[in-house]
Amino acid sequence: MGTDHGYIPIYLVRTKKNPRAFALDINQGPLLRAREHIHAHGLDDKIEVRQSDGVKALALGECDCAVLAGMGGALTIRIMEEGKAIFHELQEFVLQPQSELWKVRRYLWEHGYTVIAEDMVWEDEKFYLMMKARYGRTTEYTQIELLYGRELLRNRNPILKLFLEKEVSTRKWILQRLESETGKHIENRKKELEEELFLAKEALRIYF
Repeated sequence: MGTDHGYIPIYLVRTKKNPRAFALDINQGPLLRAREHIHAHGLDDKIEVRQSDGVKALALGECDCAVLAGMGGALTIRIMEEGKAIFHELQEFVLQPQSELWKVRRYLWEHGYTVIAEDMVWEDEKFYLMMKARYGRTTEYTQIELLYGRELLRNRNPILKLFLEKEVSTRKWILQRLESETGKHIENRKKELEEELFLAKEALRIYF
């Protein structure tokens, strides 16, 4: 979902990781670009392009794995909620939310999904998270695991360490800037930042 240029399904089919694939996007523009790239690689008979809001254009049993990439956390959650019958049947799926990561993890936990793998990369001055999940209950998350990812923490992911160090330095810098400010809103913001700073430091202390 959110196929854009169609690069992911093209890669998966060309490398024989998948015999066939669907390229789904809600907008016509990305689908036109995807069709062009799919045709240029001679894969018209192996990759089917469909205009779809989330997984609405997929029928039950049509695929066993899905990738949701390049969208915000709120949209990721909406697509999963509206297409839960599909997601319950998938063998596994990959999410790459661009925001609200803890909310995506919380949604997965509260709705009976297990995160079986996580990774993080740093590219073009930005952190990107990927997680692989499937339907099936897991143990409850701690607050730190919810914020930063149980599998990333367990594996002491080096990019997560960079992310946590950046979280610490950013919050220290903001707190310094707010030091001379007053007012109820400012005080509430300071408390939020202090809590976030504490949790990031704890994650570094416990796991790294």
